[in-house]
Amino acid sequence: MSLWTDFISAEIRFIDTPSFGRTRIAEAGKGHAQTVILMHGVGGHLEAYAKNIVALSNEFHVIAYDFPGHGQSNRQITDFSPAMLAEHLAELMDVLGIARAHLSGESLGGWVAGIFATVYPKRVGRLVLNTAGGIPIVTQKGRDDLQDLIALTVRNAGQPPTFDSVMDRMKWLMHKSNWDLLTEELVMTRLLYYRNPDNRISGPLIGRFMGSDVTPHLIDLSRIACETLFFWTRANPIHDVEAAQAACAQVSKGQVFVMEAEAAHWPQYEAPDEFNAVFRRFIKEGLL
Repeated sequence: MSLWTDFISAEIRFIDTPSFGRTRIAEAGKGHAQTVILMHGVGGHLEAYAKNIVALSNEFHVIAYDFPGHGQSNRQITDFSPAMLAEHLAELMDVLGIARAHLSGESLGGWVAGIFATVYPKRVGRLVLNTAGGIPIVTQKGRDDLQDLIALTVRNAGQPPTFDSVMDRMKWLMHKSNWDLLTEELVMTRLLYYRNPDNRISGPLIGRFMGSDVTPHLIDLSRIACETLFFWTRANPIHDVEAAQAACAQVSKGQVFVMEAEAAHWPQYEAPDEFNAVFRRFIKEGLL
């Protein structure tokens, strides 16, 4: 079955933002009172939420989008940081006429969502930090995982992306038991985005930021005022369950949920039934 059957009844289109140019969005559930915005990880694209957009749209207005420098959004960027991406989100919401939304992001997307919640608290309903970045690493295993990712990145740096190199990077995202989900179509989708000629502009900027000391850019967790769910997996790399628990302790209305299913860094794709059920309940009712 094609990846794109998951998007049947969703609308995929491009909108322009004043400062960041063209942005690709996928949207479903227009007309519902509550809006949910979903954000992908570094190097990712909105297809990361293929299993969630339409599934959640029977109760919510759901939007996923490509960050600047990613997917099919504008690649001709001059800067890259989570704070910059938070400003892009503010412009995106303005253009779409969305005053307030529930936010969820995985990895870099969670980082951006967390920063947005501290800068624009009145524009955020509830917040789902899904295996999020932007929080401190607290265990040696987490530090070792980071070194493994850096080694993988260095190994492929400066070389044209190939099917095998993208496959290796996507295996890092998923629990080994879910590698069967890495279909040729899914890997080729990401490979084609990486082969975009403008990736020579955005790619180095993103890589430079991710390879730097990101400590000054971490989420100021104590400033998150909304109800926040740390949606985690037992096998999440770098930021393990201990990191999520330590981060949650700094959020006044925070809770950690560790999913039952086997998953790593892409739980919304690896175990969508559990993710969608827990996500839906939290957005509707608050802390579990």
